[in-house]
Amino acid sequence: MSGLVFLQNVSLDSPTLVEDVARLLAFVFAAGTVSGLSALVFRWYTREPVPLGVSTVLGLSVVALYLNTVGLFSQLVVGRGATIFEFDAVVFNVVAIGLAAFATPVGRRVGDRVATDVFAVAGAKELDAEVSRIVRTVGRVTAVTLPEADDIEDMESYDPVSAELKEEMGAKTLLFPNRLTIEELRDRLITRLKDDYRVGYVDVELTERGVVEYLAVGSRAAGLGPTLGHGTVALSLRADPANAASPGDLVQVWRPGGVDPEPPESDDTDGVDPTEPAEGTRRPPERLFTAELRATNGDVVTLAADATDVGKVDATTTYRLVSLPAEPRADREFASLLRVADETMAAVTVPEGSEIVGETLGSLDVTVAAVRPASGTVQAIPTRSRLIEPGDTLYVVARPEVLRRLEARTSVVVEVPPTAAEAMEAPAD
Repeated sequence: MSGLVFLQNVSLDSPTLVEDVARLLAFVFAAGTVSGLSALVFRWYTREPVPLGVSTVLGLSVVALYLNTVGLFSQLVVGRGATIFEFDAVVFNVVAIGLAAFATPVGRRVGDRVATDVFAVAGAKELDAEVSRIVRTVGRVTAVTLPEADDIEDMESYDPVSAELKEEMGAKTLLFPNRLTIEELRDRLITRLKDDYRVGYVDVELTERGVVEYLAVGSRAAGLGPTLGHGTVALSLRADPANAASPGDLVQVWRPGGVDPEPPESDDTDGVDPTEPAEGTRRPPERLFTAELRATNGDVVTLAADATDVGKVDATTTYRLVSLPAEPRADREFASLLRVADETMAAVTVPEGSEIVGETLGSLDVTVAAVRPASGTVQAIPTRSRLIEPGDTLYVVARPEVLRRLEARTSVVVEVPPTAAEAMEAPAD
């Protein structure tokens, strides 16, 4: 009731009321400005939004600092120290703190938005926030926002990336030059994701406005393991490869010749000079196996050999390598090229009634390397005019997103209406 009496006794044209309102507006402006500046500086330094609690504390600290220093000191100087505990003074301080608390989130959002747009126009490559529509429309950048970490899919037939990497990628805004076509924007986005986040494969779908509809990533398998065929292992041994030897060359592994010492016929060694070389059987050089050279490091070489040949070598012998003439090995060349290319290979089985049944291989937006009919042998490099039949297994080479669209088309079953003869033969209900 005393507060209502206080408000009723105050005239609207009172100089004290006008002064108090002006001070409250100044406090709101100061709190919002400090909060906005903190958001701008934090965004500039860390490229991330400032925490709400930090900006709120900074904005309120300005108001609290004034009320507890300047305001209190001025009242004590003029001899009005007791008035700070009066009801109207307490209400004024509480209202000032409350209005400042409401102003700090607004200042934070404004400062973060200004910083985001300024950095986007200045040429930043990556942001953690949405770019305003004005900058996207009249600016010189195109902003592409990635989906949240939970919405980033794993690519089939590839090793998944870590959850930490998805969290790092999630909701990031990548900036690209303006006036790019959708295909150019897509290629640049894939390149950026591979370079910045160390992912091996990217499957992304963009709308006409550059919005990411689908994103899937996979890691590139490293090491020799993925390049070894069935029954093949990698082994290291000491050898002397030719100077011109390079990875991929076929080599023969030879054990050098030597002398196998003969065991003595008796334990009597009297009269034998220990400094003389022992007599034995001379062993000629022996060819052990043929392998593929994968890497060299001084006198240590890494070979890809058959698993059954591993027991023929030991770690104490230095072997001789004989390079063989180069032979065309289409399978190895194809595997090595496919491993570093953006395309991949997959097998797609065509079910009965599929949408693509009756189409030619040339009408598909993929490279068909081979076809396995439902009954018969594999047909390598079929003609483009070959018709697709139910039960065919297509071995296709294409980019992951193209394969995904082909698999989606293949799984669509078209209901074929019955012919007149079939309709007449059908039993009536």
